Amino acid sequence: MGGLKSTIVLLVVAGGLGGYIYFVDADMAPSGVDAKPRVFVELSADSIEEIQIRNDSDETSRAQRVDEQWQVVEPNATEADAGVVGTVTSNLVSLEVQRVVDENPTDLAQYGLSPARIDVAYRLKDQQEFQHLLVGDKTPTGDDLFATRPGETRVFLISSFLDLIFNKTPFDLRDKAVLKFDRDRAETIEVAGGSTQIQLAKNGTGWRIVTPIAARTDYAAVEGLMTRLSSTHMQEVVEPEAGDLAAHGLDRPAMTATVTSGSSKATLLIGRADGGRFAKDSNRPAIFTVEESLLTDLAKDVSEYRNKDMFDARSFTANRIETHRSDETLVFEKSSDGEEIWRNAAGQNVDTATVEDLLTKLSNLRAQSFEATTHATLKMPAVTVTIRFDSDKTETVTFGRSAIDVFAGRADEPGSARVDTTMFEEAVKALDALK
Repeated sequence: MGGLKSTIVLLVVAGGLGGYIYFVDADMAPSGVDAKPRVFVELSADSIEEIQIRNDSDETSRAQRVDEQWQVVEPNATEADAGVVGTVTSNLVSLEVQRVVDENPTDLAQYGLSPARIDVAYRLKDQQEFQHLLVGDKTPTGDDLFATRPGETRVFLISSFLDLIFNKTPFDLRDKAVLKFDRDRAETIEVAGGSTQIQLAKNGTGWRIVTPIAARTDYAAVEGLMTRLSSTHMQEVVEPEAGDLAAHGLDRPAMTATVTSGSSKATLLIGRADGGRFAKDSNRPAIFTVEESLLTDLAKDVSEYRNKDMFDARSFTANRIETHRSDETLVFEKSSDGEEIWRNAAGQNVDTATVEDLLTKLSNLRAQSFEATTHATLKMPAVTVTIRFDSDKTETVTFGRSAIDVFAGRADEPGSARVDTTMFEEAVKALDALK
């Protein structure tokens, strides 16, 4: 019994001592999750008005905030890459001292700080002087970088990943988009060069082909073209201020791409090849190079932008189907009272699932390829299908059958399309199920 009491007393004492140590350590520990001191105390990204970087190649670049937009002002005036500049400023704000390695160094050169390998500076609003961060070599382990600040004697460590953040060239800081336009307001897109002559026009929330044919578009293909034009980056700047356009084949470009919005027009000129392709935004002064694949992508045939679906209607949007085959006409219509009931021309109910199966198989019919002329089989069609959908829209597709191929034509589009024979036969079987 005495041993048990002694054990209990020892546990109480140990618990009290542990609690005391915990609370003392808690009082002594730095507040907050991040215990490492900041290099720049009370700095916010919004307060930075200007940044200046001298990189390890001794190139100096400077960017200023103008009307809440970043502009490169040195070595050449141009729009800045807001994402790159924002990364620099945000990392200056969050910059931490990993560890102080030398409080009073006698030789800064041993750290790569005399002179500093990289000099990153910022200027605040309403201030004239820049605040500098001097960055030196990597530590022997490569985990950190030596750094210091002018006016301070200490050398401290910052994380090595910051070398990629701060060691920027003038090209890194500039906006590298090959064409500047407001994507949300785009109304027309024109691509011209060689045998390519395509014009696309906004049509409600989608697009329509205007030249060289009038046809529906593949929405994803047009959006892909817009993305290609808006997100492709320059490879390098050849001339900050364009001189002789003819020297780069830009007086008679191999390809042009123009995006218009009202009276606003942005045109990308692509010239002769020299490693990459020389190019220029007609609204900006610089001549730059782009990858050869950009020209290849812009030179696509108009068929790449055509809607491959033979029907726009879907089983959940259709409300009337009319088919003609030889001397047989079938009509099915969905009740207008809000119920999902389909009836034939005689007013008799038909199986909803069977109708929806037919609609699904029809909507799955896609063009495998296009022909510029109407195929001969369509003059004596095997089946003609008219679907009303979205209350008041109507589309008619005619199908012709040769020995092994099936062709289709829409009343509102030129030429004809080759469709998958097996899928067409599946649609015919679904139609027969409704007879």
